[in-house]
Amino acid sequence: MRAGTPPKQLRIADRTDGLNPERVRSYNERVVLSLLLQNEGISRLEIGSRTKLSQQTVSVIVRSLEQEGLVSRGEAMRGRVGPPTIPVLLNPNGAYSVGIDLGNLETEVVLIDFMGGVRFHKKLALHNPGEVGSHSEIKECVAQAISVLPEEMRSRVTGIGLALPEDGRSLSAMHLPTLEELNLQKELELNFKLPVFVQNDITAAAGAEMMFGATKTASDHLYFFLGSMLHSRLVLNNHVYTGNYSVTPGSFDTGLLNLQKKLSRDGSTLPDIESEDWNLLGDALGRWRSECVGALKQSARALSQFVDIPLVVLSAAIPPALKDAVCADLQRGLPEIKILRSEVKIAPKAIGAGSLPFITRFTVQS
Repeated sequence: MRAGTPPKQLRIADRTDGLNPERVRSYNERVVLSLLLQNEGISRLEIGSRTKLSQQTVSVIVRSLEQEGLVSRGEAMRGRVGPPTIPVLLNPNGAYSVGIDLGNLETEVVLIDFMGGVRFHKKLALHNPGEVGSHSEIKECVAQAISVLPEEMRSRVTGIGLALPEDGRSLSAMHLPTLEELNLQKELELNFKLPVFVQNDITAAAGAEMMFGATKTASDHLYFFLGSMLHSRLVLNNHVYTGNYSVTPGSFDTGLLNLQKKLSRDGSTLPDIESEDWNLLGDALGRWRSECVGALKQSARALSQFVDIPLVVLSAAIPPALKDAVCADLQRGLPEIKILRSEVKIAPKAIGAGSLPFITRFTVQS
């Protein structure tokens, strides 16, 4: 019932503001919340059956979580034998968090609710590509994000997550934070009196899919993120593994930078993701799509020699129709593996960063 890889904390915050600051949340409460994050609307009876907790314990926990505003009761489900079943639901307004994706070309900031709903989203262009950018601008944007909540709800912001980019210095997922990134973390903690958690951006995106998207109940899968370059993460038993296991040198030259190179030869540029001009890209797009699918197949097949991969999920910064076409091509090439399109469509890295406070505070991380 773990909700992904725990975030790496570069500096552990020593505050406990916000929800129920008087105590550390019990293990059994985390078990129940982890289950509810993965399953929408299950009864107390089902909670007890799946967690092996007694019905009395489940009732005490659910009442406590209701009083705290983290869960609510759904409408009674009738038509079954016996009394109506009342599902237990997560309360979207029970908790919030801020996620920041420190991209190489732009910074994205989101405010998400307890179910991953995006309440605020803004992009900040960097003054110097490859650098974190203006701390004051980022802090101003975080303040703007929190301000969309009514004042009485702002104490329910549980923390801030930072997603750090893979910067091209290495093909591995490891990223040593720069002094500027460390300073930003400290400044955010001081400014907002909230704990700040840090994670690699691709790992964070995979975690967002596990908590809010297509892989909520898929404990084993391969996650691809197709952006400027092609990245991947292997997930086994709900744990995200990082490294070079499924990355070949060619696959890192398969992303949108590669497509831009092809377009440049014809004097064209890469359209915005919302633009309909993708339909006019012609042969260059066709060649890139074929190469991309080939790299995805090669990566999945190479890894499947060592571990069983029942599911592949593709997240991509391309138009939905093109993403569907790539997934369909990949499904034909890998009929033995189920291929799914990512369900986290808006700012997956930033949403993944925003999930870090939830993972730390509310879920089982063993």
